[in-house]
Amino acid sequence: MMTTPHSTSAGSTAEPFAGQAAGQPPTKKVGRYGMLPRLAGNSYIPLGLFARVPLAMLTIGVLTLVTAISKSYAVGGFAAGSVGVGAAIGAPLVGYLADRLGQKPVLIVAAVANALIVGAAVVLVYATDEFTPAATWAVLVTTLLAGATSPQVGPLSRVRWMALSRKLPKEQRAAVVDTALSLEGTADEVTFVLGPALVGLLASLVAPWLPLILAAAMTLTLVTLFAIHPTHAAAGTRRSASGNAGYVPRESVNWFKVAVPVAGMLCMGTFFGSSQTALTAFTGVHGSVDQAGLMYAVMGASSAVAALSVAYWPAAFTHAWRWVLAAALMSAGAAAFFLPGSLGTMIVVLLLVGIPVGPTMVTIFSVGSVIAPPQWMGTVMTALASGIVAGTAVGSSIAGALAQSSGYQAAFVVPVAAAGTLLLLGLVTAVVLRRTTD
Repeated sequence: MMTTPHSTSAGSTAEPFAGQAAGQPPTKKVGRYGMLPRLAGNSYIPLGLFARVPLAMLTIGVLTLVTAISKSYAVGGFAAGSVGVGAAIGAPLVGYLADRLGQKPVLIVAAVANALIVGAAVVLVYATDEFTPAATWAVLVTTLLAGATSPQVGPLSRVRWMALSRKLPKEQRAAVVDTALSLEGTADEVTFVLGPALVGLLASLVAPWLPLILAAAMTLTLVTLFAIHPTHAAAGTRRSASGNAGYVPRESVNWFKVAVPVAGMLCMGTFFGSSQTALTAFTGVHGSVDQAGLMYAVMGASSAVAALSVAYWPAAFTHAWRWVLAAALMSAGAAAFFLPGSLGTMIVVLLLVGIPVGPTMVTIFSVGSVIAPPQWMGTVMTALASGIVAGTAVGSSIAGALAQSSGYQAAFVVPVAAAGTLLLLGLVTAVVLRRTTD
């Protein structure tokens, strides 16, 4: 059973759910997922979902735009990779500032800056007549800044749920946090469906610039609304205590332990980035490059459905062995990337590969919540998210270069290697968690 944020004393009375008057008993029993809107309010879950869609659009939107304009898979892959590098640098900084200053001001500043920089990147790409080394570097720097300013809605939403869980009786908290993390994992996967699908649809029907402009507009509006949502107060700071949820900082982060799930997220990101880029090359041969986002969304669809199931997995099935099992299935599925010779058969493979992806992500975030002290939860959660985007940068860059030089078959080697490494890290996690609980 995973640990939960700092709890109140056994004799304390839990605070009422959002929208429920103090002292008023629940009118009816609700299921695990039905309890979440009562904690955060009915608007929070859809807002948290759609506020993270722009980030899911950014990497593949840049990949699609730069590849279409430059006519080079390598340049497109490096541009998408620079988004990941920027986010890998910026995400932990956003999390640290949110831990120290509160989420509201940090998210608002990030939303405004990101919208402006993404718009500037689109203008710069279209203004580049020839992708000389100097012009390419200018594009890479701009896309790096776009990644660095990306608002970290997903990780900070997880922190809010952990803080909100303190309103519940002690015996309910672990189940609610598990359910919330499963929901957040599903939300991430749904955005992996919506984001690439929107990019593929808008780029193919209108123009490759439209997805990024839409992403900038959504960031400016939806992330700002997320920032000012009343739940930000639950994850706020106190003058007398440091920490995202007002916890007294009695414990420092053991970064060696944190490095294991971060490395796992690095592999997840490498899997995502290389799969996106390899699929872009695959669709370029068997269809159109603009269809890559729609193809990638297929894997996200099955992954999102599978992630929801994690809340109902038995507690006896520990996080470490969940990781091992899901990563083993990912490795087997990734090997099937080499088989398809048409878009139809690739869709079947993507559906199967996606099934273990969502549970793996949920499990790794759960491992992070076990290892991280509560007052550093925002920093650790954004560090995990930065592992994903850094891995996306690595995967996009390596797979893009391989696709350009040797074709899409060579590019698919990268997600296979990433899944295999993820399996090894799952075994390491079993050792780390055992020592943590000893």
